[in-house]
Amino acid sequence: MNTIDLKPLEIVSTKIRLGILDAVFHAQSGHPGGSLSSADILTVLYFHEMKIDPSNPKWEDRDRFVLSKGHCSPALYATLAAKGFFPLEELKNFRHIDSYLQGHPDMKKVPGVDMSTGSLGQGLSAANGMALAGKLDKKDYRVYVLMGDGEIEEGQIWEAAMAASHYKLDNLTAFVDYNRLQIDGCISDVMSPEPIDEKFKAFGWNVIKINGHDFKQIISAIDESKNTNGKPTIIICETTKGKGISFMQGIAGWHGKAPNEEQYKQALSELQAHLGRLESDV
Repeated sequence: MNTIDLKPLEIVSTKIRLGILDAVFHAQSGHPGGSLSSADILTVLYFHEMKIDPSNPKWEDRDRFVLSKGHCSPALYATLAAKGFFPLEELKNFRHIDSYLQGHPDMKKVPGVDMSTGSLGQGLSAANGMALAGKLDKKDYRVYVLMGDGEIEEGQIWEAAMAASHYKLDNLTAFVDYNRLQIDGCISDVMSPEPIDEKFKAFGWNVIKINGHDFKQIISAIDESKNTNGKPTIIICETTKGKGISFMQGIAGWHGKAPNEEQYKQALSELQAHLGRLESDV
């Protein structure tokens, strides 16, 4: 990997976290924990890796992204807004009755959303279809999908994993947001999917494990996936639920809860202070 200035990515990811916070607070509803833990993955995809055009969201040759854990839509919406698919001000209308920014992404209403998701376990199947279509049409676009570690307790994920390997979908890269927490607590207590890496290896995938908050590791893993022939790649990203906000970090209770005004002000202060430090060093 050539030398890359990572500071702009850190700045963008902090702005995305601010967008997540604003969306969930103003809705007084939503899922901040897993949105915050996946923000760095989305930052790399949308601001470094993916071939996309905000002025032409349905561009036929674009790379595709599927948010399989659709309840973490605040992360995707904040990323799309930061990239210019729609105005940042729209984030404050998240989950409002007359807003197109629904609780789960809707590909028919939100510019930049490639797949409507929300019912957990189905996103990998949809991504498989996109990747297989690309192969059949001899297109060079790539397909990316983000799953939750709790989500992969769903049986359909493993049927899709088997299919992706069978069809040798090497144009497919999947991520697992491995923060070890789901709505009911630790994944190991609820319905352990461990060992995640060995299971995907057994299903015929190329498996990479990284720190999901390390931009250099995320970029390197994606590069490896693009150079892997004949099999799909899964990137297992070790992350922290609620990353970036001190009182949310590592707490399962913040899976699907909005902060009150006092908590919002504290979180806003923390993220703005971090952003200020980053921008002062540019």
